[in-house]
Amino acid sequence: MRELLSQTWANLTANRLRSFLTMFGVAWGVMAIVILSATGEGFQRGNQRVLEELGKNIIIIRNGRTSLQAGGERAGRVIRLDLDDVHALHARSRMLEHVSPELIRGGVKAKSRYNSASLQMSGVWPSYLYMRTIEVDRGRPLRQPDCDEAQRVVVIGFDAAKQLFADRNPIGEEVLINGVPYKVIGRVRKKLQDSNYTGWDDERLFVPYETMRRDFPIPGESYTDASVSTIIGSSHPWVVDYLEHMFDTATGFIQLVLGADGPVEREVREILAPRKGFDPRDTEALSTWNTALESIFFRKMIGAMDSFFLWVSLITLALGGIGVMNIMLVSVQERTHEIGIRKALGATPRVIARQFFLEGLLLTVVSGVIGFSLGVGLCRLVNLLPMPERFLGMVVTWPASLLAMATLAVVGVLASTYPATRAAALPPVEALRYEL
Repeated sequence: MRELLSQTWANLTANRLRSFLTMFGVAWGVMAIVILSATGEGFQRGNQRVLEELGKNIIIIRNGRTSLQAGGERAGRVIRLDLDDVHALHARSRMLEHVSPELIRGGVKAKSRYNSASLQMSGVWPSYLYMRTIEVDRGRPLRQPDCDEAQRVVVIGFDAAKQLFADRNPIGEEVLINGVPYKVIGRVRKKLQDSNYTGWDDERLFVPYETMRRDFPIPGESYTDASVSTIIGSSHPWVVDYLEHMFDTATGFIQLVLGADGPVEREVREILAPRKGFDPRDTEALSTWNTALESIFFRKMIGAMDSFFLWVSLITLALGGIGVMNIMLVSVQERTHEIGIRKALGATPRVIARQFFLEGLLLTVVSGVIGFSLGVGLCRLVNLLPMPERFLGMVVTWPASLLAMATLAVVGVLASTYPATRAAALPPVEALRYEL
């Protein structure tokens, strides 16, 4: 085996330019697999991160207006949500893992001892912060005792903290919200939102729902102290898997994307319809926004893009393999006389086939390893540059790496087998008489 490898290396180095051009084709194919798959993975993770800045597969339920008659009531009636609706969803929903009410007030005047600002304010339960990825980088988030005792504590958005406290630590400071004193217990980390339903989290104040219900109920005769602005819920993981399965079917795709009416929305309407007196088939009675559908749509879109990139890379690698096979066939033709001499001296067809097979395989594997190393190195260099929000860098994953190596092995074997078989099948007498 050592002698065969030595002969193989000598034959490759004897035709350096031809070997280099052949190796370049294979190396380029492997680089394409690594780079394109890493680009797709980074784009997918970046988009998922930005989508989760709004929430983890959340559904936003808001007041609506009926479009169908129900229970003797005419269409066009306004449906307003309240705290009992939140408790009903929490108790009866099979698909929602977490539920929280939200009271929203815009343009509240917040004042610290350093500055003042006009901000948005939300009264929520602690589960809301988890669902909406409201994570603190200083202090602590809201906790259940804060709600149970209706304490005047506030978690402040990153930009809101900048406006009120500049670069000072806001934790433990007092903020007057419309003249009512609240204690700052946490600051939200900087968020990279690109969508919202009522305002940017960086510019908002988050207080316990029970406290805001007492201090700042929704104004207007149409509302009560139990009224809520929105209801936020997050689905169980199995619900998201089910939605993804529906997305793959023609009927489910039309229903989810074109009709914007999934199983979660239907379950919410079925629970709230008897309480509010509207037809559960009335899709306009409640305004809903299910971010899980957006997340699935992006995953499918990027998955299709990854598949396209993968096929382009595989075709490029296959063309490189064809190049290896052609070069090896030329090598067999050039060395026909040598093959005849070796067979006359006692070399068996198996020995001849093994040498040419190893020569082609070594050419393919070495060039593939070089291409893989260059691809990984290029990904690391690119990752040193500043990245846009929706791109998490070029992420090389184990599945992509194994696919590149497995494909390389298959191409190497296929590209080497046919020339090796041709060389082994040459008759010794005809080979000795052959001249270029």
